[in-house]
Amino acid sequence: MITVHQLCNEFGEVTILCSRATGSFIYCQGGSLQSEADSHGVSLASYVHAIHGLLIQSGAKDVLLIGCGGGTLATMLSFGDVCVTVIDVNPMSVILAKKYFSLPDSVSFHLGDGDAFLRETDLTYDAIVVDAFIGNKVPDHFQSENFLRTARKQLSPSGLVLFNVHLSHDFDPQADLVGMAMEDAGLAVRILDAPGVLKRNAIVLGGAVAALRKPDLTIMPEHSAELIAEQLAWMSLRPCRNRSDNRG
Repeated sequence: MITVHQLCNEFGEVTILCSRATGSFIYCQGGSLQSEADSHGVSLASYVHAIHGLLIQSGAKDVLLIGCGGGTLATMLSFGDVCVTVIDVNPMSVILAKKYFSLPDSVSFHLGDGDAFLRETDLTYDAIVVDAFIGNKVPDHFQSENFLRTARKQLSPSGLVLFNVHLSHDFDPQADLVGMAMEDAGLAVRILDAPGVLKRNAIVLGGAVAALRKPDLTIMPEHSAELIAEQLAWMSLRPCRNRSDNRG
């Protein structure tokens, strides 16, 4: 890997790395990997392909992404007939996403906080994706019932909220805690998870989730496709565990 860009601002240190062997790019912020993509901006992270597959299944045409990073999900959605809006508090994220991760100009970008944006807009979306982290932790206000009620109000009748979380192990309750907050906000919930895998991503789905099935690989990256397909195959959809299961 070679470092092709490095900067430090109020949001922490951002480093862009490039693989000599494959030409892929990695976006790191605060020491945590935020995005990895091939030379066309297609993600090399299975959870991004999982979210993409779920959105394609749902038929979403207007999608709001809270959190940019390298913008790989936005880039992949832009390959189809999807109108994508990205919001992020870091003004450099969209600049780096366009320079190194092939984020197209057709993707709308708003600088600011996703919660404030949803409270102020009168637009509705077929899907709202929350993929925003400080290190490995989602900001607390995005996990609140109040935020999720606001998000629900801005969904179309058959819309979805998709929430990316990090889990350390099978007993990590984070996905279920977000799921319970979604249920309290009046959303039906399912969780896409990969049990048995340490330090993994899980996707919490709220809204019109009943008909969704486990996603397949829908866009082939330049490399690592077989590994990503295997990781997607390991995932399964489950209900949210109840509060008594998450005590302690």
